[in-house]
Amino acid sequence: MLILASQSTARRAMLDAADVPFSVVAAHIDESSIRASLHAEGTSPRDIADALAEAKAMRVGTRRPEAMVLGSDQILETSEGEMLSKPQTPDDAIRQLESLSGKPHKLWSAAVIVEGGRPIWRHVDKAVMHVRPLGTAFVRDYVEKHWETIGYTVGCYEIEGAGAQLFSHIEGDVFTVQGMPLLPLLGFLRQRELMPS
Repeated sequence: MLILASQSTARRAMLDAADVPFSVVAAHIDESSIRASLHAEGTSPRDIADALAEAKAMRVGTRRPEAMVLGSDQILETSEGEMLSKPQTPDDAIRQLESLSGKPHKLWSAAVIVEGGRPIWRHVDKAVMHVRPLGTAFVRDYVEKHWETIGYTVGCYEIEGAGAQLFSHIEGDVFTVQGMPLLPLLGFLRQRELMPS
């Protein structure tokens, strides 16, 4: 049995669409404090994504040692090497989008599977997102129209929706952009015979 240690609707939708059998148990970790602590220690955004994914999987996996528990996380790294957090208000979203305008940024998507209380598989993937130069009126209109769906996302966009309008091009896997390295995960699940080969 696979358990997804996440409340992310995007990750649930990805697994559902790929016909992966799973259940959901929320991890309830303090992501902000873990992220801040690791950042203060000089940990790279890539490794922070990996650590957060592992923390989620371990939190649920220690309570459910008989199951394979999947934790996943995503970090946005700006071209200046900074990490963005989810916006708290529409004004935060506008500021974030204006700061990303005309520049590339990286999305690091990590997945870790824990079984028997220890990590048995992990994968971190990167996508490079090239944001086109964005007009001020466009940004304000975009945030006003889509705040309900983008307010919980890092970077203030859903690539599968109107967020596609923000980019000139993308380097990387669409699943990585959506928040999880799905294809490597499916490969591992086939190896473990949780998916048909």
